[in-house]
Amino acid sequence: MRRSRLIATLVALVTSVTTALGQNYPSRPITLISGFPPGGPTDTLARLLGDAMKPTLGQTVVIETVSGASGTIAAGRVAHADPDGYTIGIGNCSSHVGSPAIYPLDFDVFKDLQPISLLAASPLWVLGKNALPPNNAVELIAWLKTRTEPTTFGTVGAGSAAHLAGLFFARAIGAKFQYVPYRGAAPAMQDLIGGQIDLSCLEASATLANVEAGRYKAYAVMSEQRWPKSPDTPTMIEAGAPGVSINFWHGLWAPKGIAKPVVDKLDAAVMNALADPTVRQRLETLGQVIFPRDQQNPAALAAYQKAETAKWWPIIKAAGIKAQ
Repeated sequence: MRRSRLIATLVALVTSVTTALGQNYPSRPITLISGFPPGGPTDTLARLLGDAMKPTLGQTVVIETVSGASGTIAAGRVAHADPDGYTIGIGNCSSHVGSPAIYPLDFDVFKDLQPISLLAASPLWVLGKNALPPNNAVELIAWLKTRTEPTTFGTVGAGSAAHLAGLFFARAIGAKFQYVPYRGAAPAMQDLIGGQIDLSCLEASATLANVEAGRYKAYAVMSEQRWPKSPDTPTMIEAGAPGVSINFWHGLWAPKGIAKPVVDKLDAAVMNALADPTVRQRLETLGQVIFPRDQQNPAALAAYQKAETAKWWPIIKAAGIKAQ
């Protein structure tokens, strides 16, 4: 009886403290860590989200950029932070699926991070420098199949979405690429414009303006359907690369051990932010597709990340990708 009362008292005490923590949170600014350089899609989404979460949270959300190792350095910062809700992180399929299969990490993306919500997704597309001879996707595939010299392919680091897309594309058509890693999409874009690399596969919304300005060529979209922002650009499947599609998605995480009431507050702030008409219009302009409201929660992000890991890790392991 005495043991039962003690356990009940402890449970009540923990519940009381957790409830109080949730009621008082947040009482100071929150740091949102982004693992990719300014100007790229992850940074843009982080800043939009941070500004739009402020009305719900009543506190400023400060964006901190911690780039390197395809976003895993930033993810590690979040995993090792105090689980008090004042350090959270935005990530994507590179930082939380592809790169963890390659880089030696001192944390586990599943065991040490608490999912908060799925955010938005956009397609990747195959881009080429203007000097390349092919003028469309069909010509590009034919040209790549006959190449005897290395074709340089820019990635946003080993295991990044761009790297996975390149592997997928090369395997489907029987081509070989010499992969060139960058610390983010922005420097890869600059070298593509400058002609230092032949091809890349970058997030479409972040590169559309350069395509429209004629700074490089867009050959095909790496999605199952054509992208509404560029309806004349075919899918890679249409061009002759069966099954080649990849979704560039984003999510929000916190350190494992964070109190559920705090998780709930962060999730509510995300849902309110993504429901804001100004945010939705801005993301639509960028070509981002917001996940449905019933997927803007911890369980949906956990399930999505698990499914993506099951899909991509065998491909990564078979390719023998090493950390760079």
